[in-house]
Amino acid sequence: MKILVCISHVPDTTSKINFTDGDSTFDTNGVQFVINPNDEFGLTRAMWFKEKQGASVTVVNVGEADTEPTLRKALAIGADEAIRVNAHPTDGFFVARQLAKVAKDGGYDLIIAGRESIDYNGGMVPGMLASLIDANFVNTCISLEVEGNEATAIREIDGGKETVKTKLPLVVGGQKGLVEEKDLKIPNMRGIMMARKKQLTVLEPEAAESRTKAVSFEKPAPKGEVKLVSPDNLDELIDLLHNEAKVI
Repeated sequence: MKILVCISHVPDTTSKINFTDGDSTFDTNGVQFVINPNDEFGLTRAMWFKEKQGASVTVVNVGEADTEPTLRKALAIGADEAIRVNAHPTDGFFVARQLAKVAKDGGYDLIIAGRESIDYNGGMVPGMLASLIDANFVNTCISLEVEGNEATAIREIDGGKETVKTKLPLVVGGQKGLVEEKDLKIPNMRGIMMARKKQLTVLEPEAAESRTKAVSFEKPAPKGEVKLVSPDNLDELIDLLHNEAKVI
């Protein structure tokens, strides 16, 4: 089984976020980047298929040269090879078109992407990718098993979970639950040394228009001051909840 894992290069959640050019551009200065957490769950599941079923695992990213350390980390975790499409990821459709070209050319059986990236939270790429390559699609996936040409997946739905069976080729939008956090793999020294020798292929992008454009960004409003109310003064608490917070 050939597996392609889509990797997003995203800011660490502990990084301080700022914007430039009139709040229209994300400022990357001083920001630490990591593998998108949803993609990391997918990569770890792919490594399980590699260890248990002998699958080959390729990771792919649409990004410029600064994303290569993130791909190298994926190789250190155990991926066999990496592909970088040399382009700035302008929007979800552009990224999906690039990933679709890689998927078609590589003839992959299973493509695992994150449900969404934690930077822009668009959640569009996995579904568009499945449509572009005419593959089956399971989103919000929290469990995945593959036997031969058939996959069994569990996905979250409103109010519960749904178990589905489908055929390969398959695109999965994975998330927390696909593996447990305790099972996420951390590169060891041997893996880091081996990653330096593994193939990282750089491809030029396919011509594709961007369908969306970020006009401006806005940070959440700072939290207001906290009002402390004595536990003995329930009338004041009820008045504040009703007239100020307007939650009752």
